[in-house]
Amino acid sequence: MSIMDINLDPNKSILITGGAGFIGSNLCESLLKNGNVVTCLDNFATGKRENIAHLLPNPKFKLIEGDIRNLEDCQKACEGVDFILHQAALGSVPRSINDPITSNAVNVSGFLNMLVAARDAKVKRFVYAASSSTYGDSKGLPKVEDVIGKPLSPYAITKYVNELYAEIFSKTYGLETIGLRYFNVFGRKQDPNGAYAAVIPKFVMQLMSHESPIINGDGSYSRDFTYIDNVVQMNLRAIHTTNKDAINTVYNVAYGERTDLKQLVGLLKEYLSEFDPRIAEVEVNYGPNRQGDVPHSLASIDKAKTLLGYDPQFNIEKGLKEAVKWYWKNLK
Repeated sequence: MSIMDINLDPNKSILITGGAGFIGSNLCESLLKNGNVVTCLDNFATGKRENIAHLLPNPKFKLIEGDIRNLEDCQKACEGVDFILHQAALGSVPRSINDPITSNAVNVSGFLNMLVAARDAKVKRFVYAASSSTYGDSKGLPKVEDVIGKPLSPYAITKYVNELYAEIFSKTYGLETIGLRYFNVFGRKQDPNGAYAAVIPKFVMQLMSHESPIINGDGSYSRDFTYIDNVVQMNLRAIHTTNKDAINTVYNVAYGERTDLKQLVGLLKEYLSEFDPRIAEVEVNYGPNRQGDVPHSLASIDKAKTLLGYDPQFNIEKGLKEAVKWYWKNLK
């Protein structure tokens, strides 16, 4: 399914915060292909200039180097904008445990700045990256939007507060909001480097270097791994919908299947060994569970299918094959 199938109005102007990041840069590309005017707001704390370098010559693309913790930067970015896709945040549970103050400043204060700027600029709709971490210690599987538990990390608290603020701005100021609870997104442009790298690109880089990946725990922890193109589709549907029942709420963004870490490494070794047969022989090591980690994560995507017409095209196998090809081409 391409963006063209959603029939998104190319005349709409869209702001993507965190537009130089992994998810944000993929959104920028898709919307520019559709003909939209796109503004990217990024402070390059975690975003990469190379993710958007090829977009800079496009006359419909504007880069604002700024920080969502600065209200004036948010106000400048919101000028003349129809829709906002708010992706800017400091991700990672371990990062938030190590430095809760900065995570809160970006994810809560920055989020509030963006809501205020969107309200004042009379933006039509504010679509924001929420998180599956909001489910916290909720035991039930699959995760259903209206049943959550207590947060297990500072990061999870910040993402839950985002949902509360969005709901208040919808009720109090009439700003249309849609929250997208991302479940373990992966794919092209996801950074494999750094202390807080996500598990898939990190494992890919280790395997490509014939290093043993370290699985936290015994490998039985499972996740609903979600390919980037499914996430892009969901964001575009959230902008496009005219269904009043579909706004001012939150959705799971996932594929709806779970894969444990042992299975994940097995698939990565299988797909990478097509490029380098020696990778099949790389051994896997096991370490302690990470603090704040949820044992199992699986989403119900029924609400997104029913209200937004969400139709994810990439399961874990199809998505990993695409991701592995991209990493091998771009990072080898």
